[in-house]
Amino acid sequence: MTWKQKRKLRLASVLVILLLAAYFLYPLSESINLGLDLQGGTQVTLEAQDTEDTQVDDDAMRRSMSVIQNRVDEMGLAEPIVQREGERRILVALPGVEDPNQAIETIGRTAQLQFKNEEGEVLMTGEHLNDASAGHEAQFNQPIISFQLTGEGGRRFAEITRQNIGRRLGIYLDDELLTNPVINEEIPGGEGQITGFESIEEAQQIALMLRAGALPVPIEIIENRTVGPTLGATAVNQSIQAALIGLSLIILFMIFSYKLPGLVAAISLGIYSIIVLGILAGLNATLTLPGIGGLLLSIGMAVDANVIIFERIKYEYREGKGLKRAVNTGFKRAFKTILDSNVTTLITAAILAYFGTGIIRGFAITLSVGIIASMFTAIIVAKLIMDLVLDTKLVDNEKIFALSRR
Repeated sequence: MTWKQKRKLRLASVLVILLLAAYFLYPLSESINLGLDLQGGTQVTLEAQDTEDTQVDDDAMRRSMSVIQNRVDEMGLAEPIVQREGERRILVALPGVEDPNQAIETIGRTAQLQFKNEEGEVLMTGEHLNDASAGHEAQFNQPIISFQLTGEGGRRFAEITRQNIGRRLGIYLDDELLTNPVINEEIPGGEGQITGFESIEEAQQIALMLRAGALPVPIEIIENRTVGPTLGATAVNQSIQAALIGLSLIILFMIFSYKLPGLVAAISLGIYSIIVLGILAGLNATLTLPGIGGLLLSIGMAVDANVIIFERIKYEYREGKGLKRAVNTGFKRAFKTILDSNVTTLITAAILAYFGTGIIRGFAITLSVGIIASMFTAIIVAKLIMDLVLDTKLVDNEKIFALSRR
């Protein structure tokens, strides 16, 4: 492959990456998810409780974590956090919830479903439930939950209804009676309906809990903190202002110190910003304040890579090489130094992402994305722009490149 063919391939790759990044970024207002500290939401600390029949142990905590994670996932929130704290506590962060109280009730309720006969004997529990969905019944348009049982559950339910024809079957949720219908005939197929809800919202909430399963032990709310969206908006605005001021100062410094190469670095930084935000949007990542800190840190490393390259070009030019050869050699020999420094940072970020949770992991991910993008823009994009400038032969004055033989 000739040198010109390699340059065309680089140009095509840059254009493709920019187009993909722009695709994921549009529209900008909806492309990036914001974390709890930026858009507001609720953070709840839960504690598992012992009962007469069950004791809180590691197995009960693991099952509780799984049930709560399922319930939170059913809410459709962007990047919620569910993590264990200590022996019996669970931290839940819910970004952007519209009704915090309902969300808290949903994740903390035991949601034990029971089918009882007229004498209060438990005939079957919700462990055989396969699916549950809220809707309206056809005749009176009342909110209901339609449920479907597993194969074994369907057989047991058919037997229960066959043995109790003419009697009432009570359906309870956490010992609270939901409905108490009279069984008129055997109900085969493992399907049924639960009535007695005041609103469709209540039915949807309970259906969600039934789908996620019951908690193995009761959960008590220890702490409940709400982060308002106003605080989050202020943090976003301040972060944007800090980023714009920092970028402006960096661009001015680069242009003042390196002239035309500094302008090339500024263009590369603009491309870097589009690529990083596009990658985060494509990954459906959630941006938090520590994540923004990771991005700003990676911007500094991108500038550092450009400084290493330009200083190497100066050195090669002072050694007597021509302008174009000094540029090519400078990029080539600076590559190893840039790679070594960035790889060490990536290893640290990988350790943080693997062992960290929540905002620590978010910081590590955004830092890693930023570092990879900064290497691409410094080594590929900046080199491509420099080659295009040199090929025009309109700028071959050493002063424009801030170069000198001395």
